[in-house]
Amino acid sequence: MTARQRARVSLYVQAGIFVVAIAALILATDWKTIGNSVFNFGKIGPMFPGIFTTGLVNTLIYTFLGFAVGLSGGLLLALMKLSSFPLYRWIATGYIEFFRGIPALLVFIAFGYGVPLAFGVSWNITLVVMLSLGIVASAYIAETLRAGLQAVPKGQLEAARSLGMPQWRAMVTIVIPQAFKIVLPPLTNEVILLTKDSSLIYVLGLTASQYELTKFGRDGISSLGAGLTPLLVAGAFYLVITIPLSLLARKFESRSARTKR
Repeated sequence: MTARQRARVSLYVQAGIFVVAIAALILATDWKTIGNSVFNFGKIGPMFPGIFTTGLVNTLIYTFLGFAVGLSGGLLLALMKLSSFPLYRWIATGYIEFFRGIPALLVFIAFGYGVPLAFGVSWNITLVVMLSLGIVASAYIAETLRAGLQAVPKGQLEAARSLGMPQWRAMVTIVIPQAFKIVLPPLTNEVILLTKDSSLIYVLGLTASQYELTKFGRDGISSLGAGLTPLLVAGAFYLVITIPLSLLARKFESRSARTKR
């Protein structure tokens, strides 16, 4: 056989094995149990409209606040890491390595329980989530922005300086805007990660008005008797947020590729 014929036969064999495996899985599955435990949508009525008006809205708010803090802190850290002053570079490097190396859950527990006990303060839950998400996100965003800043041709800054523009102004008006265009896809992916990390708020103990999507799904398992269906619904709402963001990141990537060509 020719190479094309062998490839075609291999494709048919793989397709046949796949069809047989799917058929065996369908025949072996207890669909009645699956229906009652995973797709029991008839019992999830009490989740609505709260999971939409409270859970989805709070998840979006926590994500937005965390990203705002993370973006601001990440930009500052990126500039510190590129600074010619060694102390700034050491501080930024230590911060980035520390918060990228520990679980985000520990940061939530530290700000939710540790700081109030240590300093005798009482924080609003929204502030705790904003700081916890933002501090962790800033460590990752800083490295993304640093790479973007370094990707901007040095001639851009040199040309601005040759025209008499101060370095800080050249950085703000020329270098940073170009760097943001470069790092838009990874920043969009960071928003997706923050959306999922917002579920860690469950460890802090929430009132009904502070619930996010995962909390609705978790409580639904024990209170509705619908098996995994509440988690399936919560996951679907997460996809409502993350899939458009993924498509947006791909659009930014394709636009960036066209610009480079």
